[in-house]
Amino acid sequence: MPRYRRGFDVDAAFAYLRKRDRALGAWMRRIGPIEADARWRKSFDPVDALARAILYQQLSGKAAATIVGRVEAAIGSDRLHAGTLGTIDDVALRACGVSGNKALALRDLVRREAAGEIPDRRRMATMQDVAIIDALVPTRGIGRWTVEMMLMFRLGRPDVLPIDDLGIRKGAQRVDGLDAMPTPKSLAERGERWGPYRTYASFYLWRIADMPSPG
Repeated sequence: MPRYRRGFDVDAAFAYLRKRDRALGAWMRRIGPIEADARWRKSFDPVDALARAILYQQLSGKAAATIVGRVEAAIGSDRLHAGTLGTIDDVALRACGVSGNKALALRDLVRREAAGEIPDRRRMATMQDVAIIDALVPTRGIGRWTVEMMLMFRLGRPDVLPIDDLGIRKGAQRVDGLDAMPTPKSLAERGERWGPYRTYASFYLWRIADMPSPG
């Protein structure tokens, strides 16, 4: 059974993409190398990460952090999982500022963890990207984009391209000088040349999307 290590060689990715795609490579030279994400070296609990993703949805970072802090205080732990979230009822969650829909999503996550449906980090190390996505997206409140962010920033998988992400699409639009953002389908086709380092290409597309326009 193959094992997937967390992270990849960003120097190799930089050299490969510059040679593989001249348009993207020009932007990469302008920006310079992007360092590896520090989170690849840190331990994490997938259930905790998913619970936090649910709580952060559709909120500013500051507002979400406040709510997460209240939940942590209410459960007496800085880890969100079945054992800790099971100690707080829905009324207490609402008092922390958690919406009804998010409370339902957390309950579904806890139920699925207890049933063994949420793979732990050790099990994920033997799973392909698509298998992890298929295992997690049935959870209420967890979509493909959320799992893709886990694959990229927590597991350090090298070949993930979030084709529905607006920042990624905007970056691709600027790279190719398009009048409109590419559709997810056309972006997926465009991104085939970036494999097996589509994650690293995505880092640049986000950076490019945020850069000021010339003039």
